Amino acid sequence: MMRLPWFGYRAPATVAEAARILAGEGPNAMIIAGGTDLLPNMKRRQMAPRILVSLRKIPALKMNGSSLGAATTLTEIIGKKALPLGLRQAAHQVATVHLRNMGTIGGNLCLDTRCNYYNQNYEWRKAIDFCLKKDGDICWVATASKRCVAASSTDCAPALMAIGAKVKLVSAEGAREVALEEFYNNDGIDYLRRKPDEILTEISFSNWKSTYWKLRRRGAFDFPVLGVAAAMKDREYRIALGAVASRPFLVDKAAEFLKGKDLTDDVIEEAGRLVASRAKPMDNADLDLYWRKGVAAEFVGHALRELRGDDMRETRMRYARHEVA
Repeated sequence: MMRLPWFGYRAPATVAEAARILAGEGPNAMIIAGGTDLLPNMKRRQMAPRILVSLRKIPALKMNGSSLGAATTLTEIIGKKALPLGLRQAAHQVATVHLRNMGTIGGNLCLDTRCNYYNQNYEWRKAIDFCLKKDGDICWVATASKRCVAASSTDCAPALMAIGAKVKLVSAEGAREVALEEFYNNDGIDYLRRKPDEILTEISFSNWKSTYWKLRRRGAFDFPVLGVAAAMKDREYRIALGAVASRPFLVDKAAEFLKGKDLTDDVIEEAGRLVASRAKPMDNADLDLYWRKGVAAEFVGHALRELRGDDMRETRMRYARHEVA
């Protein structure tokens, strides 16, 4: 049985109080909201903070009007019909009902990167020799690589990126706003541009028509091995990819190609080709990496046809057991 290491627990009532605790404790402290990612990592000894700073009792971090508080749960997002469909679809495909009841939108955006050689218990990792991401000095996926290639595993980031989301970061020194596409580094270890003493408090976004498609082996519970988010507004388009690099990212060439065009079958096919050319999956997740790269074009086609107004429910049922209405 894997057990949690000993830790102290703080439950501030305001963002300002939480920021002061983080500033005072320094690298010994980490933020916890739902804990669905952090606590398993702690059990595997991938993270061992001495202090956990909980955000659950801070009302300002819940859903609020035109923006989302970072502590809004994924279940709450699914039930809010006024939110963009793509975001609700992404939230609905995260994990299981129980984990969505606990997991938060802020936590999903900050989700740790994943790799078959990293997401194992301590004894397993020690037996093969530790990897570059934790305690080792070599990446077992790409042994010549000087950086970790663990993959981004967030579903909600591509969905929010496609609708122009921005995140607000607050520390004891002040606040700043960052476009979501600038929030990530393409590095499996240093994957966030959030400073250790900063709290992601709020997500704002524009009102685009959007959709999200996820590839995984099982119809539920699994992390994505490919995520495709697409959005449109006034004949402008945005497409974001997830799980095919150490960060989610926008495919600008596809957006430039699609701008001002009608979504004909030929246009959709070319857009899919452009997006697939940017997918760079590694052999550190489920399913064959070459097939995952090739199927990206197909998933882009599904997403754009859904934006066009095609009925894609039957196609969705081939990939998932449930669907957001």
